[in-house]
Amino acid sequence: MGERETHVASPFTAMATAWTSFAESAVKGATAANRAAFAAFTPAMEASSVARDDTTASDDDEVVEASVPSVVYEHADWTFERTVEKAADITVGDTVVFSKTLSEEDVRAFAAASGDTNRIHLDDEFAATTRFGGRIAHGTLVSGLVSAALARLPGLTIYLSQELTFEAPVGIGDRVTATVEVLEDLGNGQYRLSTVIEDDDDERVVVDGEAVVLIDDLPE
Repeated sequence: MGERETHVASPFTAMATAWTSFAESAVKGATAANRAAFAAFTPAMEASSVARDDTTASDDDEVVEASVPSVVYEHADWTFERTVEKAADITVGDTVVFSKTLSEEDVRAFAAASGDTNRIHLDDEFAATTRFGGRIAHGTLVSGLVSAALARLPGLTIYLSQELTFEAPVGIGDRVTATVEVLEDLGNGQYRLSTVIEDDDDERVVVDGEAVVLIDDLPE
């Protein structure tokens, strides 16, 4: 992948160098962690059975019918685009782009689901004293958007491997976009993909990596 310029527009930018240095040891074999993050996004329940309080929920929290058969439901705030509609037609260059805002609720739900209650994610006063100057989203929560994008490939996507580098932190409330692109057809339904996540608010790459997936046909 080519070099990317960062955009100086965030209170976290001053810490980017330290963060990048820390993140140089790329996270490998992160499949289980990404599955945990995706599980936090998609609780095991039908969209029609999700309990809601319409007096407090915003339009962005609205659960809507899934637009593709590979996922159970979506939220009004989530958006995605893909360049291919059938698993049999997937080829090098095809992409899926998925975007959502990482909300306060997402961070606290992920902390409870994963057990990662690090104060940098949950305690405003504590986080203000750290190099980041405020709370940040869990790195694995952010990288979980790769899983969300992969779930929207046509067919049934099965993670085989993932390599990640965390380039920069993500603020709570930032909108982030995951882009997966098919780099190589490995045969037998397996593909190598680039997996990039950008912070739309700061206009910079926050996670970079590659994955290998197996794509089966969806069961009838």
